[in-house]
Amino acid sequence: MVTSLAMTIEIDGASSTVTTSDTMKRPLLKTAAFSLVEVTLALGVAAFCLVAVLGLLPTTLKTQQTSIQQTTANQIVSTIFSDLRADIRLPPGLDSKVCGDDPPCAWGDLHGHWHDVATPFTLYFTNEGKQTGALNGTPPADAVFRATITYRFPPSETTTMADIRVTWPAQVGGGVPVGSVRGVISVNR
Repeated sequence: MVTSLAMTIEIDGASSTVTTSDTMKRPLLKTAAFSLVEVTLALGVAAFCLVAVLGLLPTTLKTQQTSIQQTTANQIVSTIFSDLRADIRLPPGLDSKVCGDDPPCAWGDLHGHWHDVATPFTLYFTNEGKQTGALNGTPPADAVFRATITYRFPPSETTTMADIRVTWPAQVGGGVPVGSVRGVISVNR
């Protein structure tokens, strides 16, 4: 059923008649929209979640940096293990081939130091894990990691034990390093 409503409007003596019907009006129940309160609450929840995620960002970056440093330190320990194993098997008079064409390298200085038990030898490495500086020297400016190699008393005449500790940063004098990795190797001579 359609009903019509006639309305007369009069302004300054002039009149006009307007006719409206129910079909021209929109019922309020069919109008879909969010209220201002709902939009404000939704924005508040989204902002809270965004702040929480951004708050975790520094922790995530610090964890990633620590993981990268530990991985590099483990690679340095692995390289030292490989060199000590290879160096011990070389015939007398041959130099270690670890450095290749990338001088300066102090790896060859470790050859023949197996008899210096309990005397630490120090090597320095860059952020990329490349050896820098001289054996037992002061830390170079580009040094990030410090590798300390200490030979232990051998358990037998044909076996040598070495304790290898890689710490960072390399410039820590007597203080506590930020991180460290340790390994022990037993090499048959």
